[in-house]
Amino acid sequence: MKIIACYSNKGGVGKTATSVNLAYAYAHAGHTVLLCDLDPQGASGFYLRVKPSKKLTDARFFEDVERFTKSIRASDFDGLDVLPANLTFRDFDVFLSRMRNKRSRLKKALTMAGSDYDVVILDCPPNFSTLSENVFKAADQIVVPVIPTTLSERTFDQLVGFFDQRKLPKKKLSAFFSMVQGRKTLHQDTIEAMRQKYPKRFLQTSIPFAADIERMGQNRAPVSIYAGRSAASLAYQSLYEELENTKGSAK
Repeated sequence: MKIIACYSNKGGVGKTATSVNLAYAYAHAGHTVLLCDLDPQGASGFYLRVKPSKKLTDARFFEDVERFTKSIRASDFDGLDVLPANLTFRDFDVFLSRMRNKRSRLKKALTMAGSDYDVVILDCPPNFSTLSENVFKAADQIVVPVIPTTLSERTFDQLVGFFDQRKLPKKKLSAFFSMVQGRKTLHQDTIEAMRQKYPKRFLQTSIPFAADIERMGQNRAPVSIYAGRSAASLAYQSLYEELENTKGSAK
């Protein structure tokens, strides 16, 4: 089982769209996939027409394997299951603070409940917290969407700095540029500067700023389902292929 976290310490960067489209790409390629939504807003489940479980509440996410597995829902797509979030997930840090080995609880829960899957993809909330430290420890790979703007550059610097301070392996970080507008000089300049600053951290694939991605909320499906020939669909497929080629097979 391979665990891929889609994480950013900045909101509004295309994290959930990336999680959903990557999960679909892995499933479409023949992998069995669990998309685990850790964000209490529950956008991943919404995009895939999956309602949140009312029983997976409080610390049961981390302690009750049976309830965890019973809360997993099938999506409309072969090979892709979803563990949808509910509002109680906002208290994860409170639950984790009371547990022993609190920084490894997430990996333990995923290993016990998700062992039947080739790939587990985590859609993560945008903050630094005990939960995010669990994510950093559990994930084999951390996919980081970065909008090529000054504030996003700053937040990525903070993420790398956090890994340095905690002596976490930066090789887990696979950043890519998201919501790119090629005609903007600022975007072009920021991309060039950040690639020079972090030559080993950024993938070659970029995801464009596209109306087709914004339409995910209307269509409630991955982009490839309703706009399969679009630039956005091709970009997400390229992102999947690059992740597989750079980090090896999911199985």
